[in-house]
Amino acid sequence: MRDDLKVGLQYIAPKHALTRMMGKLASLKGGWLTTAVIKWFIKQYQVDMSEAKVSDPAYYRTFNDFFVRELKPALRPIDGDAETLVYPADACVSQAGLIEQGRIIQAKGHSFDVTELVGGDHALADQFKEGHFATLYLSPRDYHRVHMPCDAVLREMVYIPGDLFSVNPLTAENVPNLFARNERVVCVFETEFGPMVQVLVGATIVGSIATTWAGTVTPPTGGSIRRWEYPTEGEQAIRFAQGDEMGLFKLGSTVINLFPAGAIRFHDDVAPGTPTQMGQPYAHRQA
Repeated sequence: MRDDLKVGLQYIAPKHALTRMMGKLASLKGGWLTTAVIKWFIKQYQVDMSEAKVSDPAYYRTFNDFFVRELKPALRPIDGDAETLVYPADACVSQAGLIEQGRIIQAKGHSFDVTELVGGDHALADQFKEGHFATLYLSPRDYHRVHMPCDAVLREMVYIPGDLFSVNPLTAENVPNLFARNERVVCVFETEFGPMVQVLVGATIVGSIATTWAGTVTPPTGGSIRRWEYPTEGEQAIRFAQGDEMGLFKLGSTVINLFPAGAIRFHDDVAPGTPTQMGQPYAHRQA
């Protein structure tokens, strides 16, 4: 199928209904049929099951169980320290660089507004003026649990309803404002680097986005923005060490990090197309 048709069909397809239907199917316990689908998926997307904590496809009762499979212990060592940020996911760098005039590069010829990305919160967006961003694309074959780039304390979570376009490179190059129009969960943290945002972006066939502290955030979906605030001090504060798991996708999508101006500097090899592994360093504190 031609690329323009692939993109055009996304505008007219019932993406929410299709995604919720696929999410329900992915949660069914189908016995041998589920195992057959998992085996097909492994072959189709060349999933490396040797990295999985349990490599036998028949072990997984549902497709979702397989999709959010854990890795073998110590397979992703955290190669970071207090001066370093590590990749939060196994993925590929879609874009990374400066936030210029409040906008983030999406792809060649496309950018989007930080304020829109975080749900219209101008005060939050202003904290990242002239800062840095990194957009990481998780392909179907990747490990789909998301981790923390650094030590952090959770400050806020925001659910933002939206569309459910695919987030693959073809769509990113052709659908304007993609990441600021799709459904997403914005997580705001306090860190030694200053405020940091980690956005979990939904997409077509992404049946669920979950966090470790709130469980499943979506579905259900809603027509309005929802916000949760959390204490950053005391016993009730939700704290993370670098590398801790913070969320997951049931079917894959995109993670976006935002950092304030003057806080960090990306390593020289952080560029579009660069494959990433959770726990490997990708930025350090700005000297």
